[in-house]
Amino acid sequence: MDRMIIFCMLFFCSSMVLTAAPHKMAKYKQLFKTIKLLEITVKNKDVELLHTPENPVDECLFTAVACFQNGTLKLQPENSQVNSTFTQTIKVLKNFSFSNPGTHCESSCESYEKKTPKEFLKSFAKLIRKVIRVNSSWVLFDILQL
Repeated sequence: MDRMIIFCMLFFCSSMVLTAAPHKMAKYKQLFKTIKLLEITVKNKDVELLHTPENPVDECLFTAVACFQNGTLKLQPENSQVNSTFTQTIKVLKNFSFSNPGTHCESSCESYEKKTPKEFLKSFAKLIRKVIRVNSSWVLFDILQL
C-alpha cells in the first residue's frame, strides 16, 4: 500500500512538471527567436557599447536579465527598412517577464564589461539558456515540496 501511494505521488509530481514546463519552454523559445531576429536587424557600428552580464552566479540571474532588458532599450535598428520590425521586437523583449526567485545580488549592471550590440545579444541568448536550466530545477523543487 505504501508503495502504491509513493508511486501515485511521483506520478502526480511528474505530470505537474510536464504540464508546467511546456508553457515556460514556449515562452523561452519565443524569446530566443526574438533575440535572433534582433541580431539580424541591430546596428552594430558607431553605437553605444552596452553593459553585458556574462556568467553571473545563480543568485544574480534576475539582475542580469533586468540588465539585458534595460540594455535592449538602447539598441538601434540597422536601417530605416527594418525599423518597424525592430520596434516590435524590442517591445516583446521589454514586456517579457521573469520571476524573481527572491535572492539578493551584490553586483549591478554597471559592474559588467561593455560590449557591442551583437555580442550583447549573444550573451543574452546564453543567459536565457541558463535561466531555463535554473527555472526547470526550481519548478521541480517546488513540486517536490508539496
